[in-house]
Amino acid sequence: MTVRPATDADRPAVVELCRSSLGWKADDLNEKFFSWKHDDNPFGASPAWLAEEDGRLLGVRVFLRWRFRSGDGRLLRAVRAVDTATHPDAQGRGIFTKLTLDALPELRRDGVDFVFNTPNAKSRPGYLKMGWGDVGRVPVAVRVAGVGRLRAVTGAKAAADKWSQPTDVGLEATTALTDVADVAALLAVAATPSRISTDRDAAYLRWRYSFDALHYRVMPVGDSIADGVVIFRLRRRGMALEATISELAVRSPVAARSTIGTILRRTGADYAICGGGVELLRAGFVPLRPLGPVLTWKPICRTGVPTVGELGLGMGDVELF
Repeated sequence: MTVRPATDADRPAVVELCRSSLGWKADDLNEKFFSWKHDDNPFGASPAWLAEEDGRLLGVRVFLRWRFRSGDGRLLRAVRAVDTATHPDAQGRGIFTKLTLDALPELRRDGVDFVFNTPNAKSRPGYLKMGWGDVGRVPVAVRVAGVGRLRAVTGAKAAADKWSQPTDVGLEATTALTDVADVAALLAVAATPSRISTDRDAAYLRWRYSFDALHYRVMPVGDSIADGVVIFRLRRRGMALEATISELAVRSPVAARSTIGTILRRTGADYAICGGGVELLRAGFVPLRPLGPVLTWKPICRTGVPTVGELGLGMGDVELF
């Protein structure tokens, strides 16, 4: 078995492998989602590695490029460990581990500072065994639409749907984020200069919230998006309808309080979930630390694993993918 970097010419074989191992259907949303993530990303095309034997593709591992800014303004190049697939006939041969570890030296040569991801409980031990560090749970908070919705919230223990529920509440994200001057003002409002956070710019925002099937919506908190916005999507989690607040780009949490109330009321969502902790109390949220995803981190060119408190991450940074 050999491992090599993937090229554009390998895409048809990669898609076919994902169909056989992950159950993708021809021309379904998964293929379009894959292309959106790995081809359209303004941070750059995703590097990927293939495992082959006798000319047959056995496995693929793809890392999504990401870019952060440190608290002192330095640019940090990162990748997020996302898509992987192993042919059903090759399960149990350690292909996932080999692909992941063989990619690390090349990521170092490429100047990547670190790898991050949010693995589930089943795959997390494997990452830790490969040298990933456990950062901890990304803090999240929940705002319930009303006392009558508490039962729906407590019953929302299933994994959330991947694809969103459509709604006409708010503005369509791609359209709302087209004005360059307004987006520049919005980014100044949303800046978190004291912590490691995603390097947001207009190109990033337009890409991040542009995939049609995710139905992202933008709710301004003032007369225009320059005053701040709440970017959200709706998805089912068991019997509950959840409003995921992906971006809370406001001058202060209290500024978003009424806007989020409007989202809950007009969409009929049972609750809203947002990245953050006690600072969201003024927006009507209650911190629920056990609910957040567990973040893992592999240092490459940049040494050390940060604490959760050193990171400024929202749901838009850790959901999906």
